[in-house]
Amino acid sequence: MNILLYLSVVLIWGTTWIAIYAQQAASGGSIGAAVFWRFIVASLVMLAALKALKRLRPLTARDHLFCLLQGCCVFGLNFLCFYHAAAWINSGLESVIFSMAVLYNALNSWVFFRQPPSVRLLPAAALGIGGIMALFWRDLHGSAASAQLLWGAGLSALGTLGFSLGNMISLRHQRAKRDVLTTNSYAMLYGALAMALLTLLQGESLQPVWNAQWMGAVGYLAIFGSVIGFGAYFTLVGRIGASQAAYSTLLFPLVALTLSTVYEGYQWHAEAFLGLAMILAGNLVMFARMPALRRRAAA
Repeated sequence: MNILLYLSVVLIWGTTWIAIYAQQAASGGSIGAAVFWRFIVASLVMLAALKALKRLRPLTARDHLFCLLQGCCVFGLNFLCFYHAAAWINSGLESVIFSMAVLYNALNSWVFFRQPPSVRLLPAAALGIGGIMALFWRDLHGSAASAQLLWGAGLSALGTLGFSLGNMISLRHQRAKRDVLTTNSYAMLYGALAMALLTLLQGESLQPVWNAQWMGAVGYLAIFGSVIGFGAYFTLVGRIGASQAAYSTLLFPLVALTLSTVYEGYQWHAEAFLGLAMILAGNLVMFARMPALRRRAAA
């Protein structure tokens, strides 16, 4: 089951980045509205299905408050960052930065649950940060693109932090024996409503875009990227822990950069290969199993 959940997350979320790009390309409207429609559709589908199957579990007022916080972190403000970042950098590079969630989760697990990070965190972080710099090195030397690149990278990093904080809240739910699908459904609903409120306060419209590309992208992001993807991921968090579940982000860049090369014209160069290799190596250093070392330690 863990393998099935893991592969589902990798394949689904590895393709959602290009769907975000497609949705934005088809829309001239508000980014807040785009995030709202994705998660309002996902939450209503989830709540209706759970109600019909009699699997919608009761939650306390405190649980609902944590669902609200989770929704703002994972299903609201972080995607606002990612959608805005898509205007500055391509979807493949966004996914590479998102793969650093493994390091965010390790640190946040230490802060919130007193789970000390592995001794491998420092070398893994050094490889990851070095890889990000190598990946963007050529673009950073282009004066015209540098400011845009920094905005895109910074927003993606901020969105990844929001995702990690939401992971911690999901872990809290599961430690309190709350149903994953129920808490996800309410969190999506609250995240969508928060995006609606923010959008309206900015004087922007929530009007959907009535064309096939936009509606197809929203459908894919809502059902596959949100209902199935987040359900599988947070189930994995409960089964193997937040740090280990985030290891699935190791393979996101391989899927997303491949699609970005085909559909967005991403140009590979020597520094990009080096940067991607360093980021993947950093993740492997952080989470690869070392049975020989463990056997010696046990002995």
